[in-house]
Amino acid sequence: MRLQDKIAVITGAASGIGHETARRFAREGAVVIVADRNEDAAETVAQELRDTGAAAEAVAFDVSVEAEVKALLDGVVERHGRLDILVNNAGYGIAGTVADTSVEDWDALFSVNVRGVYLGCKHAVPIFTAQGGGIIVSTASGGAIVGIANRAAYTASKGAVSALTRAMAIDHADANIRVNCVAPGTIETPYFTEIFAKSPDAAALRKGLEDRQVMGRMGRPEEIANAILFLASDDATFCTGSTLVVDGGWTIR
Repeated sequence: MRLQDKIAVITGAASGIGHETARRFAREGAVVIVADRNEDAAETVAQELRDTGAAAEAVAFDVSVEAEVKALLDGVVERHGRLDILVNNAGYGIAGTVADTSVEDWDALFSVNVRGVYLGCKHAVPIFTAQGGGIIVSTASGGAIVGIANRAAYTASKGAVSALTRAMAIDHADANIRVNCVAPGTIETPYFTEIFAKSPDAAALRKGLEDRQVMGRMGRPEEIANAILFLASDDATFCTGSTLVVDGGWTIR
């Protein structure tokens, strides 16, 4: 019960890594706020957690809209008296080189992957500072460390998350705020399920993705959730500004 009674907001918690992180946090005793733009899916996850005896609630919001982010976090403090952990997990990817990517697609992706992280932190930091500390964990990517062909916008956005993590760790250490991020490899999530479904040769695509990891397989969402749990817990009290790579060996090649 490493997060016993901790109040934790997880964005993008209705599916994939966010869903597994919500499950993991609930098992460790946290009060989990399942925050996602998909209201029905968020409520389904929150009910799943409540069915196990955990404390959980669903909040529908858009990470790119400042008023909604502020309302989410202020509402949590009003209902629970504090906020202990913010997990900035919401994000997505698109294909394309710089030349292929439209300005509209670039801006839309950055509004979620980077602006969303910035807004969450912008409104969490004053709460954490006033109460004497807090923890931020964001989801970056192995693409923050190595280049990915035909994923210019995505890799740039995740590189920004990793860099912002380092900057915030320096800026807010004196306020007892730890800021870290995880860099997953290729993970079996609904995002990739959809990609496989659209591929003319799903088997070949899967093999290519598996082969780029030294361990020869895609990762599981729970393996990333375990890393996020570590960074959010007192097991990581001497970690700040870190990008924790959990990628089956992808980035060491």
